[in-house]
Amino acid sequence: MKTAIIGFPQVGKTSLFKILTGVSSERRIGTTKVQLGVANVPDQRLDELASVLQPERVKPATVEYADMPGLSREALREPSYIGSLRTVDAFAHVLRMFEDDTVMHVEGSVDPVRDWANIDLELILNDLQVIENRLERVDKDMKRIKDSGLASERALLQECLEWLEQERPLREFDLMPSQAKQLKGFQFLSEKPMLLVLNVGDDRAQDLADIEDDFEADVLAGRKHVAVTAVCGGIEAELADLDAAERNEFLESFGLSESGIERLVAATYRLLGLMSFLTASKKECRAWTIRRGASALESAGAVHTDFAKRFIRAETIQWSKLVEHGGYARARERGDLRLEGKQYVVQDGDVLLIRHG
Repeated sequence: MKTAIIGFPQVGKTSLFKILTGVSSERRIGTTKVQLGVANVPDQRLDELASVLQPERVKPATVEYADMPGLSREALREPSYIGSLRTVDAFAHVLRMFEDDTVMHVEGSVDPVRDWANIDLELILNDLQVIENRLERVDKDMKRIKDSGLASERALLQECLEWLEQERPLREFDLMPSQAKQLKGFQFLSEKPMLLVLNVGDDRAQDLADIEDDFEADVLAGRKHVAVTAVCGGIEAELADLDAAERNEFLESFGLSESGIERLVAATYRLLGLMSFLTASKKECRAWTIRRGASALESAGAVHTDFAKRFIRAETIQWSKLVEHGGYARARERGDLRLEGKQYVVQDGDVLLIRHG
């Protein structure tokens, strides 16, 4: 999974990228250079499994982030910039909610709803240009050859064009699976799921949940494939320098049970319909990212393609049961370790022992 962190300059997106990935920022003024980094997905379940099984190593699931230079009309005309945006699975749009007289806002004032609308409009305009260019080419081809595929493509693109002309992003356009497949190659920008990351000031750190709830009710009602999470960049920067015990104590002082980064990654998973299953042994405890509703066969393929080709069965147990029993031996004795076939729908937090030929 790859997520692009986007937003106007001076909203805190590069600081958020550094906190997530540990990758130090570079000076990129006047360039369209993209920074890449990988963040571990926080997962308390792995820690608890490791405390029982004492594995040689623990490997959490990971998310790749791309820190994009500040968005602007000029940047969206650069082929390299657009190309980087097209290859990601989702956008994390950082919206400034903090007031700071020493940090100028490019629009002159702090207004996250306006900023989201402005950037969404730029994505829509980019997609409009792509569709208009493609329709021009399709019309020329249809004059030369008779092809039902071209006629079908033209009809679908025309529907998308009319939708975009209403200044509505394609992520909110209902598509049948066959239509989504037909459009996949275009990698439309306004079609990508959008996580809105509200960057608030330290003075509102205790209100993060309320800020999210209010934004969802007032702004996101009825909007599809978009979600919101609130973080406090100042607090997250301080948390990054603390050990686990100090971090928990610091969070509690603000009335928080988890960091904004943990909530951000969890919100991204929910937005994209993802979850994690686990593999656990004396050698390694590891989390694997799959889509919700994935089968045992698909999950085996996530570990290794050969496991899917030679799949026999999966021994399955929820992670909490395995921890409760203190390992596999007692879990088998109690009958909580069950055999599942290739069509079994894996659940979030399942521990799988994949048997293969």
